[in-house]
Amino acid sequence: MSSHWRETLKAQRNALNSGFTGNDHNGYLRRHSKLVDDVLRSIWHATAMPRTLALIAVGGYGRGQLYPYSDVDLLVLLPGAADEQLKSRLEHLIGLLWDTGLEVGHSVRTIPECLEEAARDISVQTNLMEARFLTGSRTLYRNFSAAVGENLKPGTFLEGKLLEQQQRHTRFHDTAYNLEPNLKESPGGLRDLQTVMWIARALGIGSSWQDLVCENIITAGEAAQIRRHERFLQQLRIRLHLLAKRREDRIVFDHQPALAEQLGLIANKQRTPS
Repeated sequence: MSSHWRETLKAQRNALNSGFTGNDHNGYLRRHSKLVDDVLRSIWHATAMPRTLALIAVGGYGRGQLYPYSDVDLLVLLPGAADEQLKSRLEHLIGLLWDTGLEVGHSVRTIPECLEEAARDISVQTNLMEARFLTGSRTLYRNFSAAVGENLKPGTFLEGKLLEQQQRHTRFHDTAYNLEPNLKESPGGLRDLQTVMWIARALGIGSSWQDLVCENIITAGEAAQIRRHERFLQQLRIRLHLLAKRREDRIVFDHQPALAEQLGLIANKQRTPS
C-alpha cells in the first residue's frame, strides 16, 4: 500500500528540489509543506481513521516552513483515552508514514495531555502554538486551539523562552562567529528570529515584523533589514539540506565551497592583510 505514496512523494520532492533556484525560498517551503499535507491526508483517509480524531501539523511544519530534510512534526489528537484497537490502528498509521518516506516526529495525545505536557516543557508549548489543522475533526481541533490559547500565560512564556535562548546560546558557545555556524540554533540564527515572533504572539503584539513596526517596537528600516537577513538564512538552509542530501543545519567545511559557489563567491589564494 505504501509504495504508491512513496513513489509519488519521491518524484514530487525530486521535482521540487531540482526546480529550486535559490530565489523563491518561500515558495519552496510552502510547496513542500503542501506536498506533504496532500500525502498525509491521502494516507489518513485511505486508512479510514476515526472521524473523531484530528491530525495536526505542529512546529516548523505547522508554520508551513518545511525544509528539504526536516522532520514532519505531527500531533494526533484524541477525544479521549485510546483503547487497544485504536492503539493498534495508530501504530499501523505511523509505520505506514515512515514506510512512505516521511521523516515523522509524532505525538498522540488528548487535549488535557497536551496542556499537561505544555505546562512542563516550553518547547512543547511553543510547538502547539504553531498548530495547523490537516484533517479529521475540526471541532476537536477548535477546542484544542482554544484550550492552548486559554492556558498560555504570557509572562511565564516570556521568561521561559528567554531562559531557553540563553541556554541555547551557551550550548553554541555564545557567538555568531563560529567557523561552522548552525543556521538554525547559533546566536543570530533562525531560532532567535522565531523566538522574537513567538514572544510577540504570546504577548498579543502581533505575528509579523510589520506588526512590531506598528507597535513602535522596531522601525520600518529595521523590519526590512530583519526580513532580508531572514530570507538569506532560509535560502542558505534549503541549499545546505539539498547539498548534504539530509538534515544538516551547520555550514560544515565540507559544504562551504559548494555553497559559496552557488552564491557566486569565487575562491582565490589571496588573503586579506592582518
